[in-house]
Amino acid sequence: MSHKVTFIGLGVMGFPMAGYISKAGHDVTVYNRTSAKADKWTSTYKGKTASTPAEAAKDADFIFTCVGNDNDLREVTTGSDGAFQNVRKGAVFIDNTTASAQVARELFNTATEKGFGFLDAPVSGGQAGAENGALTVMVGGQQSDFEKAEPIIDCYSKKIKLLGSAGSGQLAKMVNQICIAGLVQGLSEGLRFGQNAGLNVEDVVEVISKGAAQSWQMENRFKTMLNDKFDYGFAVDWMRKDLGIAMEEAKTNGSKLPVTEIVDQYYSEVQKNGGNRFDTSSLITLLPKK
Repeated sequence: MSHKVTFIGLGVMGFPMAGYISKAGHDVTVYNRTSAKADKWTSTYKGKTASTPAEAAKDADFIFTCVGNDNDLREVTTGSDGAFQNVRKGAVFIDNTTASAQVARELFNTATEKGFGFLDAPVSGGQAGAENGALTVMVGGQQSDFEKAEPIIDCYSKKIKLLGSAGSGQLAKMVNQICIAGLVQGLSEGLRFGQNAGLNVEDVVEVISKGAAQSWQMENRFKTMLNDKFDYGFAVDWMRKDLGIAMEEAKTNGSKLPVTEIVDQYYSEVQKNGGNRFDTSSLITLLPKK
């Protein structure tokens, strides 16, 4: 069944995600703060543009957002030209932004008052996952809204799961980023140690990747890390934003994140060295090579 779908935010993630929804046969309207990006999208995929988030959301069954941070999200939802002005009763709003659990709960409460659903649904898989329609989606919200929206979310994902009430998707994404931070640092240290010890590191990884050390990061990033190539996805600037959200949340729930705090500082060093747009595997650049 075809639905009227709005997609707000056409960055490196949102652009292909909205494209998959269009290719699935839905009637898609897009909005982007930079209109040239929206025009490029409509020249690539079937759909139309709107001049404001409010205009884009009018009469839609499902409205998606994928923007930068809490402030961007508030601007396109409850701002003066925000989408929440025009969301019809019974529609479902799905936010794919990685943001705080606090803003997710705020927007859920506002949506509930206005008579429509809200799901916080951050994604994992990076630019490649978005371009291949193979993202993992962590969802917070009500079961009934999730069941309505799941077939549309499925257009760009390989795994979707409802993890609890509003904010749970964002909390799960924080867990995801905390785990990745420690993994990438460990992988960086191991690869550099192997190089400095004079080992054929590709042979080493071939062996250890079949054992307990195996990870997605090892399988997908070790070769590019050894070759000093760091343009393969999720940028350091974005990772620092996400780790900042996680560390702030940790203060409220009593968690200790000693490794995360250290790795965040390492990422700040990568930024100081000009690696803001390097992917997260660039931690290895901080480790000396013989």
